[in-house]
Amino acid sequence: MTVATLAYQSLGVVYGDLSTSPLYVYKTTFSGKLSLHENDEEIYGVFSFIFWTFTLIALFKYTLIVMSADDNGEGFICYLGGTFALYSLLCRHARLSILPNQQATDEKLSAYATHGSMETWQSSALKSFFEKHPRFRTGLFILVLLGTCMAIGDGVLTPTISVLSAVSGVRLKITALHENYVVLISCVIIVGLFSLQHHGTNRVSFMFAPIVAAWLLCISSIGIYNIFRWNPHIFRALSPVYMLKFLKRTGIEGWISLGGVVLSITGVETMFADLGHFSSLSIRVAFSFLVYPCLVLAYMGEAAFLSKHHEDIQRSFYKAIPEAVFWPVFIVATFAAVVGSQAVISATFSIISQCCALNCFPFVKIIHTSSKIYGQIYIPEVNWILMCLCLAVTIGLRDTNMMGHAYGLAVTTVMFVTTCLMALVILIVWKQRIAIAVAFLVIFGSMELLYISASVYKIPEGGWIPLALSFIFMAIMYIWNYGTTKKHEFDVENKVSMNRIVCLGPSLGMVRVPGIGLIYTNLVSGVPAVFGHFVTNLPAFHQVLVFVCVKSVQVPYISEKDRLMIGRVGPKEYCMFRCIVRYGYKDLQQENYDFENRLVSGIVQFVEAEEDTTLKTTFISACGREVGNMDIEKFDAQNQDHSFTNSKSSDILETKIRKGHGGGAPLKDESLQILRAKESGVAFILGHSYAKAKKSSSIVKKFAINVVYSFLSKNCREPDVVLNVPHTSLLEVGMIYHV
Repeated sequence: MTVATLAYQSLGVVYGDLSTSPLYVYKTTFSGKLSLHENDEEIYGVFSFIFWTFTLIALFKYTLIVMSADDNGEGFICYLGGTFALYSLLCRHARLSILPNQQATDEKLSAYATHGSMETWQSSALKSFFEKHPRFRTGLFILVLLGTCMAIGDGVLTPTISVLSAVSGVRLKITALHENYVVLISCVIIVGLFSLQHHGTNRVSFMFAPIVAAWLLCISSIGIYNIFRWNPHIFRALSPVYMLKFLKRTGIEGWISLGGVVLSITGVETMFADLGHFSSLSIRVAFSFLVYPCLVLAYMGEAAFLSKHHEDIQRSFYKAIPEAVFWPVFIVATFAAVVGSQAVISATFSIISQCCALNCFPFVKIIHTSSKIYGQIYIPEVNWILMCLCLAVTIGLRDTNMMGHAYGLAVTTVMFVTTCLMALVILIVWKQRIAIAVAFLVIFGSMELLYISASVYKIPEGGWIPLALSFIFMAIMYIWNYGTTKKHEFDVENKVSMNRIVCLGPSLGMVRVPGIGLIYTNLVSGVPAVFGHFVTNLPAFHQVLVFVCVKSVQVPYISEKDRLMIGRVGPKEYCMFRCIVRYGYKDLQQENYDFENRLVSGIVQFVEAEEDTTLKTTFISACGREVGNMDIEKFDAQNQDHSFTNSKSSDILETKIRKGHGGGAPLKDESLQILRAKESGVAFILGHSYAKAKKSSSIVKKFAINVVYSFLSKNCREPDVVLNVPHTSLLEVGMIYHV
């Protein structure tokens, strides 16, 4: 597609939230004790703040700078990208990984892409600092969680303030309509919006772009009309001098009102929600040549109207609309509010999905809503929780000014976290001079701290809502990540020694029955404790053993040809293998993924391609008997790095298997043995683990693990459901992890 076509299509998906901000910016800004004087300096000052905030943060910071730090084309992944996409870049370059099981072979992925300019002493020093001080790594992780949780809070606040602001305009024409009916209509629209989420946006998304385009053209045209009708001299307010005059004249009340000004850039953090589907150039073109000028004209026109109508400050947006076009604009405004809300809800689904992949959120049900557009998902549990929270905020507050105070704090916090992470990206990833990173942090960070300080003052008047929501989500995410990490450490500490396995002989001291046993584990090397626990209680196992590790890598996507890594565990006659299944944090496990057949094909291909020289490798046994010259663990680590071929190679291999030969060469005996085992059946063995804090643990840790983590584990999706394991072939092994 052409850049123009992509730019047009991006309007509905990317800019819905940002474009509806004029509905409530001036109303919220002047909701306090800030009074208007005849010389209009307050109005000029507020518009000047809006213009320069919109220009510096939205245009320069996000569009020109932050967007250049996209994660392999994923950019600001649904506002999570503002935090986790930038964080994933830092993790790959500075060893900050929050994910266990990271391997050197992961860095060979094309998506990993850590090569670039030469290392500088500043970047090396910063990397060394984080490596030596794990507490600072933890602090950075908590900062990322804060930004992410505030972004999730936006998913609650955006539908409430957008819909209620749009619907409240009807009271100008129907003056007898009570406020309760406005709230009721808003609630009906919100319920309808969330009730339709399971259908996905693909069926109606073709309407999003024309709605947002019509909305932008409407408000910009009305803005031009108001400028020439009421105050052509409003252009003078573009001078930053009016900002200084505003603060000098209004003092503390002017500073507090800046919490409303920042609402002009709400939604700017979602500008790159679908950078994976739209090119960065198309998004920049749409913003620079349509969205930016239209919104500036809309704010300027409303300021011109207010300069002559001080009494209409709390209903200025709809009052500024000419009588003849009021109802058409009202209808378009309502639809635009719905579109903006939809974009944020979809972004929230993606946030939760990616947090699950990064071990920062309990597993939830994720449904694909489009077979054509990758990444469009629906999460039922999150959808209904968001709906209930939106209804609670709408009914509880019933006031867009208080909602605006809450919204402003959430948005400014996300922006400041992004600025901090971006400063680190400039140093560590881009390897620029420290002066550039400091300049970026000081210029944009100081602006955002100014807005945060104004929003903090409004905590009693609605600002407590995002703080409460963020605290709850942060507690859930941090405890889940902490518990998952501790369980992995327990697995590593209690894994069965390979030397002990070798001493048992090819039969492993058990009866080997026909079939293939797939043992799911969190380890990429060694034999998991769940295997030892199983054979202790049932001394029989399958003829072919495969240890399967499903893990996430801190890249957005992993291609199918790099998805599986096949390797051998132990000597050849033991017939044990390891399969590592890798996913990026935006990858979703397909329910129709033919895993069994692809795995068997990969193992057979590995056996066929295996060199005889590697099979002559010898070992050191636990009995002290020398059976070779290579340490068993090193052998395991080396042989697990044989990667699985792409799907095309697999198809060729399957054809070879069906024919029973390939180019005249018969399959090896071991390959035939594996195929016969496949015909006998495949069993899936999963550890059903329970984490319990050690008796010596502190009260806080016991509460976190024994109460919170245990509750989340019991109420999230089970591993067999997440991994799409057929129940008829499932065998669970219970274990208690003392962490």
